[in-house]
Amino acid sequence: MIKTIVQKKTISKHIQEIIVRNLSIQFSLDGFSFCISNQDNEVYFFKSFEFPITTSVDNCLEEIISVFKTEEQLQTDFNSIFVIHQNYLNTIVPDKLFNEKELATYLKFSVKTLATDAFDFDSITDISAKNVYIPYTNINNFLFQNFGAFEFKHHTTVLIEKLLGKNKGSQFYLHVSKHHIDIILLKENDLHFYNSFKYNSKEDIIYYVLFIAEQLKMDTEEFMLVLLGDIKQESELYDILYKYIRNISFLENDNALLKKSDEFSNHSNFILLG
Repeated sequence: MIKTIVQKKTISKHIQEIIVRNLSIQFSLDGFSFCISNQDNEVYFFKSFEFPITTSVDNCLEEIISVFKTEEQLQTDFNSIFVIHQNYLNTIVPDKLFNEKELATYLKFSVKTLATDAFDFDSITDISAKNVYIPYTNINNFLFQNFGAFEFKHHTTVLIEKLLGKNKGSQFYLHVSKHHIDIILLKENDLHFYNSFKYNSKEDIIYYVLFIAEQLKMDTEEFMLVLLGDIKQESELYDILYKYIRNISFLENDNALLKKSDEFSNHSNFILLG
């Protein structure tokens, strides 16, 4: 059964007659979110769904098809479509080491690949690197059949690009999703560390954070841990992080829809709405 997590619609005085409708989609094996923005890139509709726990891309596609059949806001034409694949089948390769003919080679050391897998990559220009990954081609095909051509990227690409746009100085970021975390260290306009980890408990998360901090020779009494994603201050995860790390803050998001919402925090849904 698909569970609707949150729906938010705004009629802002800044959103006048809507001439352009832009659709942005983010999906993973356990969920689907979308937002619609106008010609001024103001988001005026956002909705998120939670899928049953599954490890099958085919099952994920079935859930997405069900959403498209029942969600009225998706049954229309859009001026542009942007799709974010959220999975952990990726690796970052510096431009100077990148060869487009070797995509499978880059992934085979960290990802279990199949002969039928398709490979793609995003350019992260600001850090002179490529993000190599396995997109869910069956879902891309479904979207193409419904909307025609669209742009898609991996969630890591979008996350790093958006954080680089907000980053000042040296920042240690922890992005929390339902079953995975992304850990990113930025120094000014450069990426110094990125990795993702699957977790089952809050203890797993603090272990990864402390282990990475130790490897990077970062003092837990000094560095700032910036939180974003699926984490609240009133949570056991926040409590255990604060127990071991002196300085913690939440990412400030400029999205007007988030700032006015009582349903979710303004550091959540950053990849789609940041």
